[in-house]
Amino acid sequence: MTFKDCAENYIAAHRAGWRNRKHAAQWPATLGTYVHPIIGGLPVQAINTALVMKAIEPIWTTKPETANRVRGRIEAILDWAAVRGYRQGENPARWRGHIDHLLPNKAKVRRVEHRAALPYAEIGTFMAELRRQDGIGARALEFAILTGARTSEVIGARWDEFDFAERLWIVPAERMKSGREHRVPLSQPALAVIEYVTAIRQNALVFPGARANRLLSHMTMLNALQRMERTDITPHGFRSTFRDWAAERTGFPAEVVEMALAHTISGKVEAAYRRGDLFEKRRQIMDAWAKFCDMPAGGAVVPLRRAYDETRHG
Repeated sequence: MTFKDCAENYIAAHRAGWRNRKHAAQWPATLGTYVHPIIGGLPVQAINTALVMKAIEPIWTTKPETANRVRGRIEAILDWAAVRGYRQGENPARWRGHIDHLLPNKAKVRRVEHRAALPYAEIGTFMAELRRQDGIGARALEFAILTGARTSEVIGARWDEFDFAERLWIVPAERMKSGREHRVPLSQPALAVIEYVTAIRQNALVFPGARANRLLSHMTMLNALQRMERTDITPHGFRSTFRDWAAERTGFPAEVVEMALAHTISGKVEAAYRRGDLFEKRRQIMDAWAKFCDMPAGGAVVPLRRAYDETRHG
């Protein structure tokens, strides 16, 4: 068995358990780019530390995140081969106690690039301006800000995920980064956005793309910011804006904030809180956030309906 044979068998055995197509596609893509040209044709038993290093060392400092994933994939394939009886001995791709002596930790070579976030003190003024912007991208961005949701969760939202009587949006597990269903309490301003886009309802998607039955482009929200001449911030950065506001201006526990952002809570805290999802407390914090977003610094609140009417009719 060659390494490539083992890789193909490993992928075939595990593909059904991978959450999304992107993840499944990354395995053969990264192996085909960085690994198979070097060790793919070699017997899996012949793979040693020097060969593993030959595959990952050239990209360790330039693409550390990718390099570490590639290393992990090599390690998993070699473990699979060992269990199957195709090779013996220690795994030459393991990190702890082995590769970590040869390469620096990826965190030390990675260039940290935080998503540009708006200071929370400016969110009210920003939202007033955003509500005067036309287009589905502006409404999707407004909804993302009010719910603290990720871009991918918003652009994939479907009408059957909403319970308007309960002011609730249920994002299914397959669309969540955590792989868990996420219940999102909807504030009145968030519901107002949905009410507005109901008038242009075309298909099952709440925020439809330009083409029929196609998702809104990930760039659409960014384009809305560019039209506002706000190239200094990103859509994802508003999650940080929300988190900073919650930490500095409210008394809500950190666990409530993290659950509102659909972050995984680990360790003993998760054991204590994962029995429920703190939904009622999260409703309180999202209502408070929406109220804060409606208070422009130094100015009057712009009613939602008036702002939308100005957008629609000029």
